[in-house]
Amino acid sequence: MPHFHVEYSGNLEDRVDMGGLCACIRATAAGIDTFPLPGIRVRATRVDHYAIADGNPKHGFVDISIRLRAGRSKDVKQDATRKIFEAVKAYLEPAFAQNSIALSLEMRDIDPELSPKTGTIRDHLAATKQES
Repeated sequence: MPHFHVEYSGNLEDRVDMGGLCACIRATAAGIDTFPLPGIRVRATRVDHYAIADGNPKHGFVDISIRLRAGRSKDVKQDATRKIFEAVKAYLEPAFAQNSIALSLEMRDIDPELSPKTGTIRDHLAATKQES
């Protein structure tokens, strides 16, 4: 695992390709050793009800939450956080130039004893490799 959850203000829907943002995050995460490829999940949720700063409806936000199983060192998590944040910041640069947008990111650990997991993605990835 890690799970990446992007929440964004609905007014960005026409200004930012959110599918492209999810792809950017996934590709960046896939290049970071601490994130196992089969566990990467990226999703985005549009938020239609929000109030920002002075209430100007032109303000927007992108808030990224990264959840991953505990056990990685602080240095490893800081490096991964920096890489994801910088990739997203670069992706959003054209939108930043034209719009008032707040970008935030938070990474937090999941207690593995309180978060059971199961799935078949690893099996399918292994089968795909064998077929190639």
